[in-house]
Amino acid sequence: MPENSIPKEAAYQIINDELMLDGNPRLNLASFVTTWMEPECDKLMMAAINKNYVDMDEYPVTTELQNRCVNMIAHLFHAPLGESETAIGVGTVGSSEAIMLAGLAFKRKWQNKRKAEGKPYDKPNIVTGANVQVCWEKFARYFEVELKEVKLREGYYVMDPVKAVEMVDENTICVAAILGSTLNGEFEDVKLLNDLLLEKNKQTGWDTSIHVDAASGGFIAPFIYPELEWDFRLPLVKSINVSGHKYGLVYAGIGWVIWRSKEDLPEELIFHINYLGTDQPTFTLNFSKGASQIIAQYYQLIRLGYEGYQNIMENCRDNAMVLKEGLEKTGRFNIVSKDIGVPLVAFSLKDNSRHDEFEVSAMLRRFGWIVPAYTMPPDAQHVTVLRVVIREDFSCTLAERLVIDYHKGTS
Repeated sequence: MPENSIPKEAAYQIINDELMLDGNPRLNLASFVTTWMEPECDKLMMAAINKNYVDMDEYPVTTELQNRCVNMIAHLFHAPLGESETAIGVGTVGSSEAIMLAGLAFKRKWQNKRKAEGKPYDKPNIVTGANVQVCWEKFARYFEVELKEVKLREGYYVMDPVKAVEMVDENTICVAAILGSTLNGEFEDVKLLNDLLLEKNKQTGWDTSIHVDAASGGFIAPFIYPELEWDFRLPLVKSINVSGHKYGLVYAGIGWVIWRSKEDLPEELIFHINYLGTDQPTFTLNFSKGASQIIAQYYQLIRLGYEGYQNIMENCRDNAMVLKEGLEKTGRFNIVSKDIGVPLVAFSLKDNSRHDEFEVSAMLRRFGWIVPAYTMPPDAQHVTVLRVVIREDFSCTLAERLVIDYHKGTS
């Protein structure tokens, strides 16, 4: 820390100059996170930047906007709510916090049931695919839950529901399915998982449930795949998380977790405080957080409506197809992503003799593109993949430009 103060203009200039060396967020094709919003929303966010969301008594309108968001998202996910019933859910810093909260609810519910039955409750486990995002590994390690991962195989890069249900035992607190795998954007078959698990529960007398990690796909499937059953229409789906800062179209810092009903969130996990004014129920891992992102989410939901979100998601899907077809025409790539899923293109080289995927990634960086290369998890770790995420601000022209730059860099 410097001994003396400096003029505000100098401090600004020093930091601004350094930040010029950061990558361009619009060309960061590694990230699912929103990099552009309308100026009107930017204004609302700046006006609320000094509001601490947790002060519910001081900022009651912000609290009301959060509750409206929870209700809209719950209805989007077909939560079984009565006419005037309020949805159960909360805004979080992102899907990582949302997953921690959902996991804790499953763990506590399982423990309470085991205690009531006089059975051991010290060895909880959770079943997932090896393709889960690192936050699931964090949840398991931080909260002492064994993570039982279904291994992948070449050509099948998501959790196999049959193998997942085989791994379920009496200590399984839930099975976590992913709607939009980070690796290749693919939606896991939650419907099949639900049906197989219903059958197993019937045979064993257990009541193992499902959590859907819809961080990426939760704001995509309802708009362009409305017939796809993955949400609360399936009886075993008890909670769902979604990232508002991904395809919810808000800048980084907002996620949501929604529970099917009050019974699925144990009351003892909810804390009641009154030292900020009135009685406030709270169920979050962190206390203070900015109100801006919640306000931004509400803006997007009412500004775009169903029609607007549908148009944007269809456009993202169309641009993903333009890029996919452009890459296929080169004859050099195997496409690893699926047409139905998150709008992204994951691809690997057919021939690694001249250069590998990591070298392609480094070469594209010279043109300003940030395209990640990574190896798949076990048992497909010998497969290396490049991935381009198509966000709202990634145009058809940019898709064509990316293919041209690939040709320029490798010719």
